[in-house]
Amino acid sequence: MLTPAFDLSQDSNFLTIAIRVPYARVSEFDVYFEGVDFKFYAKPYFLRLTLPGRIVENGSEQGSYDADKGIFTIRLPKETPGQHFEGLNMLTALLAPRKSRTAKPLVEEIGASEVSEEGVEDDDDEEFDWEVEQSPYEEVPESALNPECRYGFGNLRSGVFQRLQDELNDVIDIKDPDFTPAAERRQKRLAAELAKFDPDHYLADFFEDEAIKQVLEYDPWWTDTYSKMMASLEKSQEQENLAALVSFSEEEKYQLRKFVNKSYLLDKRAHRQVYYSLIDILLAYCYETRVTEGEKNVESAWNIRKLSPTLCWFETWTNVHEILVSFGRRVLCYPLYRHFKLVTKTCRDTIKILQLGKSAVLKCLLDIHKIFQENDPAYILNDLYISDYCVWIQKAKKVLRDAPGRHTKTSKTKTEELKKHARKGELGVALKNDWPSHLRTARKNGIETQSPIPGDHIGLPVLQFPGIPLS
Repeated sequence: MLTPAFDLSQDSNFLTIAIRVPYARVSEFDVYFEGVDFKFYAKPYFLRLTLPGRIVENGSEQGSYDADKGIFTIRLPKETPGQHFEGLNMLTALLAPRKSRTAKPLVEEIGASEVSEEGVEDDDDEEFDWEVEQSPYEEVPESALNPECRYGFGNLRSGVFQRLQDELNDVIDIKDPDFTPAAERRQKRLAAELAKFDPDHYLADFFEDEAIKQVLEYDPWWTDTYSKMMASLEKSQEQENLAALVSFSEEEKYQLRKFVNKSYLLDKRAHRQVYYSLIDILLAYCYETRVTEGEKNVESAWNIRKLSPTLCWFETWTNVHEILVSFGRRVLCYPLYRHFKLVTKTCRDTIKILQLGKSAVLKCLLDIHKIFQENDPAYILNDLYISDYCVWIQKAKKVLRDAPGRHTKTSKTKTEELKKHARKGELGVALKNDWPSHLRTARKNGIETQSPIPGDHIGLPVLQFPGIPLS
């Protein structure tokens, strides 16, 4: 558990405790106080204080939460009004557990006792010992952090994972993101993908593709909406009523009301990064929606963050081309269904969403936000990315449809060209590794597994795996 940053102040009648828990689930927290004991818990934070004076529960206690700052403020009445509590700035002393007051010998024989002392409960009923070791929180100055090790929405965050790494190993793949520059993150990501790629799994999905065909035939909600938009454009050649094509449920409207309205000061580079990362996140979401046929499950949060290098590696991008390559690689490495047709289909899904405009993008982001919020501890990704995206996209300019959408469209795979290269063989070979034995066997059996690298006119280019058939 993590000890949060906290501060104590007082007036004549109240003790005020301000606790900073920016990455906690504020819907689930506990506060306990009695006498000189104070305990606060909001996963992953725990705070236990031994106060220099006594407090009491009499109905006048108050509590509030500042969502912008991530601070709980708790006002507790003093048992003796007017009493001055000494040493409120001695944080280490406040964190120290009370000394044990017991008459038991310091050395005891460990073993089963035939006769238990009267009044002592069985071990099964013994309460959990909350006297865990704590240390004062030390804020890491921005100057001590590498400016190249930023992440989050628009790469505006840093220092978050220095204390949360142990709690969030299951959320992100990168270790020590606060001290790992972007170039090193990419190197480690590519190495992890190569280590994870399983040709046996890929070939199994390639030849036994009944399940793949089923998910490829599924039409998500944006398919019908996109058809309506195209029909409307053919008739009127106007794009003013695109927002009317996308409606929000009452639950989604409630989500929107809960967000805090804020503005974002993004320079040109950060602004571009926000758009690129949005495409990356939408690709992962479209894949998840297609393979589950719109029915979310316990693996949905894992699928989205695993397929998005933005979310699990805090990757940064310089163009749409490398986003598509990365997405293709990860689809062939991590999820249950690993087929290249899913890559191309998902790209087309993402293009449709982007062309439908801000309302469609926002609807997808709200769904991602809900999925992460219900998954522990993936909710941290909402704090770092998705919540900000949900607020920012509502104010984004219409260039969203013209820029990322256009570049994605021009980068997509052309069906006929893809089939032509598929007949020749594969995605392309960019490794000099020895060929896996089963691929050599497949080639001897007449399955072509190696051919010239497709040119840039193939929108999803070399994925840098040993040669594998496409379709």
